[in-house]
Amino acid sequence: MPENPQPKSAEKPGASSSPAASAKPNSSDSPEVVNRQRRRLIWTCLWGYLGVNFLMFLRYFFPRALFEPPTIYSAGYPADFSLGIDQRFLQSERCWVVREPGRLFVIFAQCTHLGCTPDWEAAQNIFHCPCHGSEYDSEGVNFAGPAPRPMDRCYVQVDPSGQIVVDTSRRYINDPAAGTNQFNDSGAFIPV
Repeated sequence: MPENPQPKSAEKPGASSSPAASAKPNSSDSPEVVNRQRRRLIWTCLWGYLGVNFLMFLRYFFPRALFEPPTIYSAGYPADFSLGIDQRFLQSERCWVVREPGRLFVIFAQCTHLGCTPDWEAAQNIFHCPCHGSEYDSEGVNFAGPAPRPMDRCYVQVDPSGQIVVDTSRRYINDPAAGTNQFNDSGAFIPV
């Protein structure tokens, strides 16, 4: 009778029979899975880049606009202003109201050199531009620095109720080099 051969184990002598040793390699480490993850990352980055660029393209059609205050405003009554320079509209309207004996006018607070806002130096009775040193007298006429001409004056009128109405979009200039002097035109000042 033939002997029943015992099934021989495939294990080598001395090898352990632990489950960790007989486990297959981790499926997430296979080259196929790594390549798939890499492709997915690349496509995600590409679509993200294109999406952000598309949003920037759409943003182009909605420009950021600076909303400026209205150019026409009421400055009050002539009796509200004493002789000299009044700065109450400097922050809101970028203007000085100047009252002299017999007339009232409004200077637009913009240096004629490069557009900076000059400062009123009450102690020296001058306007001084902090950007490049232009200086103007109390009527806004330049006398020092690189400013080529006096500061502009705004259109002023008295409405039927007696209030001063200022329009900063209509300006009067005095340019000696061009031979233009609009400071004495009607609308450049009001008699008080």
